[in-house]
Amino acid sequence: MPYNCVVLIKQVPDTKRVTGQAMNDDGTVNRGALPAIFNPEDLNALELTLQIKERFGGRITVITMGPPAAAAVLRDSLYRGADDAVLITDARCAASDTLATSYILRCAVQKTCDFDIVLCGRQAIDGDTAQVGPQLAEKLGVPQITYVEQLVELDGGSITARRNIGMGWQQVRAKLPVLLTVTGDANEPRVAAAKKMMKYKKALAPVEVEQQARDENPDADEATVKELVEHKYNVLEQKGLLIKQWDLDFVQADLKWCGRGGSPTKVHRIQSVVLAAKESKNIKPTGEGIAEMISELIIDKTIA
Repeated sequence: MPYNCVVLIKQVPDTKRVTGQAMNDDGTVNRGALPAIFNPEDLNALELTLQIKERFGGRITVITMGPPAAAAVLRDSLYRGADDAVLITDARCAASDTLATSYILRCAVQKTCDFDIVLCGRQAIDGDTAQVGPQLAEKLGVPQITYVEQLVELDGGSITARRNIGMGWQQVRAKLPVLLTVTGDANEPRVAAAKKMMKYKKALAPVEVEQQARDENPDADEATVKELVEHKYNVLEQKGLLIKQWDLDFVQADLKWCGRGGSPTKVHRIQSVVLAAKESKNIKPTGEGIAEMISELIIDKTIA
């Protein structure tokens, strides 16, 4: 039996490269100050979905909410085996907390298809709340299995999964449709397939098409740009390379539940935490100094 799966993914700032400019004064993340990556556990969710498709058939739709640059993770998903991609981008989504985000995603998921399984990573590394998945399940009115580390059985109208509960695991059975949040221990995400990269490397979202047209024709007037954009839309659509792009109006979202106005979470204070090393050793920047350091690391069994 084939299953229609929706995977929610997110482009996040690489928190391993945090700088002093990583946060804005209002408590929001300064995404321009950090390199953007595919949220790690969302990759695990996508991999689990690909395994379901390989075993049972069906379609995979990936959805992300973010700025135009977030289309990059949608292309990455297509490279790995997703069938369809949707970019939710709208300035009115800015500063959405988990409650507003889950509401917008609910509107988007309901626009996609009659889904059987919705999957997402356990949490995003830029927030670490693990709230969006459970909140979305509540808004969709479907059961949820969180912290999934293994798919045990998928049989017709029900699913059985093993979930991590910290000091052990729990096997849970639920009826479809269902929402799963997936941990980083669930699998090893596959790399992009060369053939799919060749097929989808020119896939673009409408907002990217427009920006490309303006960059390539800086002296063109608005009428010319519009004509160029419409032509490119048609070419990409005929080739199956036009990434779907929706705004809040298209998904019929109530604006009072979106963005900053729809977000009850408020940042009270931002604190800089400085970690000081209790023990340190200066290494001379010479071949002899490096050799001595490596020798010590081997003795301490830090490296082999």
